[in-house]
Amino acid sequence: AGGQMLLSVGLLALALLAAYRLYLRWGTRSGPGGAARRGEADPLPRMKRRDFSLEQLREFDGARNPRILLAVNGKVFDVTKGSKFYGPEGPYGIFAGRDASRGLATFCLDKDALRDEYDDLSDLNAVQMESVREWEMQFKEKYDYVGRLLKPGEEPSEYTDEEDTKDHTKQE
Repeated sequence: AGGQMLLSVGLLALALLAAYRLYLRWGTRSGPGGAARRGEADPLPRMKRRDFSLEQLREFDGARNPRILLAVNGKVFDVTKGSKFYGPEGPYGIFAGRDASRGLATFCLDKDALRDEYDDLSDLNAVQMESVREWEMQFKEKYDYVGRLLKPGEEPSEYTDEEDTKDHTKQE
């Protein structure tokens, strides 16, 4: 039993090492125009807080604009520093400039997981909604919160300079 445990730990260590090496190899790749490297070498200034309609959010897809935003559970995050993942060449690039909630909740990276209209997520089950909330917390910890995703007909909030200079990760 001890030998089998040692073998399992060894195989796990090998798998983790292989995954890490793949990450290093893929992570240093830069797509056309070197967008990933440009984001690392010359970070964009912090974005002023504002709210976004779906149409406004789509402009920030990393292709039309070097800044990359995405929404999770009604909150918009600046994921530009994660351009290796969310940029046009990244594995999650499909979410750039979009509401990623449904795709993250259902673990689906297909166009089918994205809606062209506002998605209230009302058809998701409790487990999927919990997953959306967990993703939201992860994004809050890692990326700057820059505003809300507006529902159709909803008016954007007016943010003061004081609110704008607060820690963007702390939200409501």
